[in-house]
Amino acid sequence: MTRQTPSDAHWKKSSRSSANGQCVEVADLVDVVALRDSKDPVGPALLFHREGWTNFLVGAKGGQFTKR
Repeated sequence: MTRQTPSDAHWKKSSRSSANGQCVEVADLVDVVALRDSKDPVGPALLFHREGWTNFLVGAKGGQFTKR
């Protein structure tokens, strides 16, 4: 199996991102999900196992990371 790297990924920015440059981009790779700073597209990317990324999304949608 060929492992895709963040440099050959198709990056997506959230439709809720504003034009202020404070955005992240996500790429769905073969065996991981990659996350990077949209201001630094050649910089480092964080790689997450699918299960961890899915758990993060469920928690975010459920308000787990909301300031109280």
